[in-house]
Amino acid sequence: MFDGRTAAWHAALALRVRSAGGRAVLASEHRGPLRVQKALYPEGASTAHVVVLHPPGGIAGGDALDIAVEVLPGAHALVTTPGAAKWYKANGRTASQNVRLDARGTLEWLPQEAIVYDGAEVHSCIDIRLDRGAAMIGWDIVALGRHAAGESFSQGLFSQSIRLRVDDELLWVERTRIRGGDALLQSPVGLSGNHVFGSLWAAGPGLDDAAIESLRTALGGTALLAPPTRLAPNLLVARTLGGSTQSVRAVLTDVWAALRPGVCGRDAALPRIWAT
Repeated sequence: MFDGRTAAWHAALALRVRSAGGRAVLASEHRGPLRVQKALYPEGASTAHVVVLHPPGGIAGGDALDIAVEVLPGAHALVTTPGAAKWYKANGRTASQNVRLDARGTLEWLPQEAIVYDGAEVHSCIDIRLDRGAAMIGWDIVALGRHAAGESFSQGLFSQSIRLRVDDELLWVERTRIRGGDALLQSPVGLSGNHVFGSLWAAGPGLDDAAIESLRTALGGTALLAPPTRLAPNLLVARTLGGSTQSVRAVLTDVWAALRPGVCGRDAALPRIWAT
């Protein structure tokens, strides 16, 4: 809800997708300015495309967003957003977003990019839990500063953690902490002068040795821009850097398209909201 004393939004959204008669059925609960409209079925009834809406359009200092997605056995959900998330200047307060992804079926988490304004103070946390037989592809794309408007990330803080568990076994932890003007922004061991970075992860029984070798062959030049790394027997992570959100998303979309048939059992079909 909106807290008038602190002029901050605290919002929560819980999504649950189950399979009923071959159809992926969505149930949702929300508090504050986070919500979804009805599920869409451009690929047929067994796969629900879900668009998460944040009507205020941006996340200001002091705002706190909580998103939980649960996909039950036999169900398939693709969750995305209608546009970029914008993290505004902090004005002395930290903004946060906590995302919990629980997959017992098939889950695709494909939000559009997050744009971190100069002076923003951001804490982001993505917690992922998969059943051993579940499948997932997800990504996270971040732009530091609005370079198209001539703005760099000279002040503020972006911090993020991503944790992935399979059957409660912790397989991957990634932590990012970049201050405005940090030497990492220019360092060859950091962003190397780029202001956009993205990570894609994929997990599932379809990621065996043969599938990963086939993926690298299929990606060709894309693999050089987002080299896939195998972190566990059925877990792959690819990372990339770029000078624009469009270029980074295009690279990760190629990786997703190559992975989707083997991991999710579906040919690549771009969410229609991305074309609007």
